[in-house]
Amino acid sequence: MYGRLQSDSFQLMNYSSSRAPRITHLKCEDLLQPLGIEVPSPRLSWQLERVGRQSAYQINAASREERLTQGYVDVWDSGRVESAQSVAVPYAGPRLVSRQRVIWQVRVWDQHGQASEFSDPSWFEMGLLYASDWKAQWIGRPDVSLADYKAPVLPAPLLRKAFEAPQDISQARVYLCGLGYFELILNGARVGDHVLDPIVTHYEKRVGYVTHDVTSLLQSGENIIGVMLGNGWYNTHSREVWQFDKASWRDYPKLLLQLEITKADGSIQRVCSDSSWFVTDGPIRFDGLRNGEFYDAREAKCGWSLADFDTSAWKPAAIVAGPGGELFSQQAPPCRVVETRAPRTWNGVRPGVWVCDFGQNLTGWARLRVMAEADTKITLRYGERLSESGEVDQKHLAQFIQEGEFQTDHFISRGIEETFEPHFTYHGFQYVQVEGLPYAPTEETLLACVVQSDFVSIGEFGCSDKTLDDLQNLTRWSYRGNFTGIPTDCPHREKNGWTGDAHLACETGLWNFNAARNYAHWLQTVVDVQRPSGQLPCIVPTGGWGYNWGNGPAWDSALILIPWQMYRFRGDTDILQKHYNAMKRYVDFAFSLADGGLIRYGLGDWNAPDMSRTAPRDLVTTAILFDDCRILSRVARLLRNEIDAMRLDEMAAALRLAWRRAFCHSEGIAENEQSSLGCALYYDLLEEGERLGTVELLRKAISAANGRPTFGILGAKWVPRALSQTGYVEEAFALITGKGCPGWTHWLEQSATTLWGNWHGEGSRNHIMFGDISAWMFEYLGGICPREETPGFETFTLAPAFIDSLTQVTAQHCSPYGLIRSTWQHSSTSVEWEIRVPANSKAILQLPENYQFADATTHSLDEGIHRLRCMRVSTTTSED
Repeated sequence: MYGRLQSDSFQLMNYSSSRAPRITHLKCEDLLQPLGIEVPSPRLSWQLERVGRQSAYQINAASREERLTQGYVDVWDSGRVESAQSVAVPYAGPRLVSRQRVIWQVRVWDQHGQASEFSDPSWFEMGLLYASDWKAQWIGRPDVSLADYKAPVLPAPLLRKAFEAPQDISQARVYLCGLGYFELILNGARVGDHVLDPIVTHYEKRVGYVTHDVTSLLQSGENIIGVMLGNGWYNTHSREVWQFDKASWRDYPKLLLQLEITKADGSIQRVCSDSSWFVTDGPIRFDGLRNGEFYDAREAKCGWSLADFDTSAWKPAAIVAGPGGELFSQQAPPCRVVETRAPRTWNGVRPGVWVCDFGQNLTGWARLRVMAEADTKITLRYGERLSESGEVDQKHLAQFIQEGEFQTDHFISRGIEETFEPHFTYHGFQYVQVEGLPYAPTEETLLACVVQSDFVSIGEFGCSDKTLDDLQNLTRWSYRGNFTGIPTDCPHREKNGWTGDAHLACETGLWNFNAARNYAHWLQTVVDVQRPSGQLPCIVPTGGWGYNWGNGPAWDSALILIPWQMYRFRGDTDILQKHYNAMKRYVDFAFSLADGGLIRYGLGDWNAPDMSRTAPRDLVTTAILFDDCRILSRVARLLRNEIDAMRLDEMAAALRLAWRRAFCHSEGIAENEQSSLGCALYYDLLEEGERLGTVELLRKAISAANGRPTFGILGAKWVPRALSQTGYVEEAFALITGKGCPGWTHWLEQSATTLWGNWHGEGSRNHIMFGDISAWMFEYLGGICPREETPGFETFTLAPAFIDSLTQVTAQHCSPYGLIRSTWQHSSTSVEWEIRVPANSKAILQLPENYQFADATTHSLDEGIHRLRCMRVSTTTSED
């Protein structure tokens, strides 16, 4: 990975001088060829190679690809537009209508006025834009009602419809929402590879539907469409401390489906969910989001989604009330099985009981392959640690579940070779305990299916220090495992969308993955659960729990911070515009609770080793609300709302003044805890001349703790960044990689494969809230940093710290403009630095104070691969 760089002090590979320009990665709303677009003016983006700087563009759009290639532009021709914009360019053609497919391509002109060829065509397709487009009705089981919270748990229903399809099929789309989760089958074939669909929302406000292209699965003549429904978040029936069993939206599973078959003449034949469908109980006899799944293969309806199946025992479906929320097209990458993993070891712990170790703490489920006599019951229990007897220990995870089993699947065989995996639940685990298997397991008995929101990996970090590389790997696993539809705290014990965990991991997520669309989905749910007063709950979604739990700005600020980071990383101003009023409502609400100028409620620096030795709660919450006001003031100015910006500036100034009066004194900040000092530095709450003394106090506090953290999850972000911002990157590195407990490497010493929920590991061992260290690696070691004034990496800063503890570092990130890479390594006399800058983007270079370029004098770089030699500058001085 770290081959030696060429030794030239400055070398540029200029693509545009050697090969023809190339236009790639055409996207609509940051998605490749999406179905179901709903925004009236979709934003179009493309990446460039061998162009240097774009000076103009032209977009052509047509109704068919052959028309576009023949030059017949029947939808929109932008003409030549003098602009360097290649990210989020709004469609500006005639109004788009439901179901419309738009084929588009783009060409550009470089800074010299030379035109490229048109790109290869891409496309996007509109969804159902109006309520009147929907002809389907919500359907479900007949004669059932959740009259109270103790209504019985019913088997997962199967719904089926036979219909005739024409011979002249041009295309076919299914638009559907199955609550809580669904699987769609057409003529016996599973449609798509999504799992755990649709992604959870606040169902009373918004309900997501999914669009599938099923053209290839239809046949002329008789067809059968079938749907299996699970409870998911919509019917969380088991009691737990968050009270989702009392959610006002809760009901039995239900379906809304509209199949539209477009014929060659353009006419549409519809197959809609209504009372002509049939329903029966399926083989999934029980499914609970946090409990598990019970599959009885003896109850399987073999061939139920094929023609000639006998449905005489099935009942007509009932027309039922919908969930209440407005339908919208789900446009976030779905959950998928992204990987399967074989067992590392099997261990027989007692007769009939085997424990499988997959060697990795992960999110998903097990796939069981078994040949057993009919009526054989096999149980799978999932966990992340073992008891002294070697069995799976669930006690530390199951404490919040007040009813039913926890993370346990059951399977009953019908006497043939069978494969089972859950459909409507997921688990967090490293170990699976298998009970009832009538023979010793083989390597084919069990596989782990890794499940996550299937966003694209767009960032990589590696270096010469194995500990740091291992921590990066742990962080990526924890981030992936805690984004299963929504950002969660942990994939087992809670599965909740804790707002604090979400914003603390946001920058790490955006460096490593293109999770922006998934964040956009979740942020809308955050807004949907906001009270008119502006108050927010600590978990999103919520069935009503968590508004007065005590969260405060340290958690609630997800509504401010995540849109802001999406703006910085992806250049997304629409997310700021869309949620500005909600953000403002929250800040006004929190500010209204100030007491003596301070915010005296909420959580502080959670999960410090000793909560009495970390930053005081009021110091934390007031500082964070100060930062919220400061950020929102910038947002207001971006949106050209100077009156709001001035008011927010005044709020920020008042909070800062109160904070300083309460916590600044001649000896330092508060009790000079690591978190208090890091907080002051990170949020720039200090006066001119105070930073140097404060960072010295921070260094002293770390030294007094033998180089170990005394902070919790907030300090885990503040302290390494505060050290690094003041020039002490080497000490931040030592803090992160230091041995012993508390500390990140303590987890590695305990063979952890994901980040833990606290320093000692008593609770969850797959939590993301200590995960800002990955973002720190990209920003301070790789040196890549977006610039607020040119967001989305249109212009970005490269300012790595060439610390002596590392000999090599590589950080790369695929920005909206293309791949950015920063690679450096120490040689005997210099640092050799290789930089990749994408087209239509610019890098601003900043060397550490004790380095200078060997030969070249340059401060900014355009497209290309650049190689530079950097020399250390002597800092020794002679005495007079």
